[in-house]
Amino acid sequence: MTEICEKTVADIGSRLEPFVDDWLIGNMHNLGLKLHSPIKREVVLRFDAPWEGPTSAYITVMKDEDRYRMYYRGSGHEGPQYSEVTCYAESKDGITWTKPSLGIFEVKGSTDNNIIWIGEGTHNFTPFKDRNPEALKEERYKAVAGGPLIALASPDGIHWKKIRGEPIITKGAFDSQNLAFWDSWQRQYVAYFRGFREGFRQVLRCTSPDFTYWTAPKWINLGDTPLEHFYTNATTPYFRAPHIYLAFPKRFVPERKAIKEHPYSGVSDAVFMSSRDGVHWDRRFIEAFIRPGLDPNNWTERSNMPAWGVVPTGSGEISLYYIEHYRHPTCRLRRATLRTDGFVSVHAGYSGGEFMTRCMTFRGHELIINYSTSAVGSIKVEIQNAKGKPISGYALEDSAEIYGEEIEHVAEWRGGRDLSHLIGQPVRLRFVMKDADLYSIRFRL
Repeated sequence: MTEICEKTVADIGSRLEPFVDDWLIGNMHNLGLKLHSPIKREVVLRFDAPWEGPTSAYITVMKDEDRYRMYYRGSGHEGPQYSEVTCYAESKDGITWTKPSLGIFEVKGSTDNNIIWIGEGTHNFTPFKDRNPEALKEERYKAVAGGPLIALASPDGIHWKKIRGEPIITKGAFDSQNLAFWDSWQRQYVAYFRGFREGFRQVLRCTSPDFTYWTAPKWINLGDTPLEHFYTNATTPYFRAPHIYLAFPKRFVPERKAIKEHPYSGVSDAVFMSSRDGVHWDRRFIEAFIRPGLDPNNWTERSNMPAWGVVPTGSGEISLYYIEHYRHPTCRLRRATLRTDGFVSVHAGYSGGEFMTRCMTFRGHELIINYSTSAVGSIKVEIQNAKGKPISGYALEDSAEIYGEEIEHVAEWRGGRDLSHLIGQPVRLRFVMKDADLYSIRFRL
């Protein structure tokens, strides 16, 4: 056991480790990983402006300093002029949104609109704020759009221009919300976009050091899971743990038709998956993350499409957004919420169980856990050395019983809560749980 531990020690430092996969888990008894679907909240935007319409889609949501920004395609409106435009909305809280009058582009004789881009790439204009410390100020915001993919930039997120004349990525099938971002963990730009693989809509990936020259696209690796149509991918580094990618593909089932009077076939939901390198993806959860639900207008073709972006919107709360009523006059965007880090948990039923982490080293003075129990549930934590022996003062019987619900709980033992004397030493954590969920852990400095 000691030899195995020494060869597989994981240095997690002081970073957050959400349990979206089993990477940190050594062994598990009578427990399992549980996917948590987001809670349906209010409709935050209706695509009812004259330049928007029932096929408005491909939403991007980001938190940018003291505001939230939203970008989307306005389309499906009546009239031939500018059948697709890129629109912009803002919010102070991620819940109440406004469509500012920007005065940039004229539509139907007026510039009183929220349009930020017209022309090449409006079908799928997808921006991001470039966190690369070497990015030019006039290119602090970047976007990919069109197909083949062109590159655009902006100093303020409102006024945009093409960076170069020729496309930056040319191999792929781009009729989707293709996206790119700066990966602060891997220190490179990453793009995810649509391709067709064995007749299925699937996801290609490539990288770049400078947003100009990109590697050849390669398929993401989904293991031995069945191929399904991933219409969009919504891939993003998790803002609280940027070494972990999350993705929320809209899963399209083209052969089904739930509402017979609707003119188009197909039904859609959304799924969840995660990755630690951006290439190999954990798809243990094949079931839906977002279901169409009771509303029949969400059982028509391209509804339930997640926006790109996961943002904090309150104490202990994160928000996601998704399209409802696609190709209906009531086309709209709805918000949904999860508790912070609440995508997946290590779950214990009433009968209880336990799991052991893999051997790890850390940097921090306290162990912080994000958890929830029932009124009769509980969690206890033991710290073991590399040989699997409880460390004196931190054995299971020394652990304070934990129950309740907290985003940040400081674990305590008879030996105290200060773990600074264990920094750099290989240890394992043993969690004994009953009627409880554990969402994430971290060692806080």
